[in-house]
Amino acid sequence: QVQVVESGGGLVQAGGSLRLSCAASGSIVNFNVMGWYRQAPGKQRDWVADIMSGGTTTYAASVKGRFTISRDNAKNTVSLQMNSLKPEDTAVYYCKAGRFEGTWREYWGQGTQVTVSS
Repeated sequence: QVQVVESGGGLVQAGGSLRLSCAASGSIVNFNVMGWYRQAPGKQRDWVADIMSGGTTTYAASVKGRFTISRDNAKNTVSLQMNSLKPEDTAVYYCKAGRFEGTWREYWGQGTQVTVSS
């Protein structure tokens, strides 16, 4: 069973920075894509950023230029560096790992809370 664990959330003032990390059991190189999503209270879960196994990254328009997703294969972690945080970035952030296992499978972490105060 694959386990995905996020860490690094917390409380920060607007304009500040936080770095989230995601660790997946086994080697992250075995996953075709790893990504971050977020869910604010009362809202649907939204996609934030993806990084493919080859290193290609994509971002939601709302975070492009402020957030950076990266992967460290040696440490088996994927990180999300969040700069210039805004109160509207407040949400529970989830990490997702996806890969083909005969069929497409996705594994989610439990989430980490990010709160940005104004």
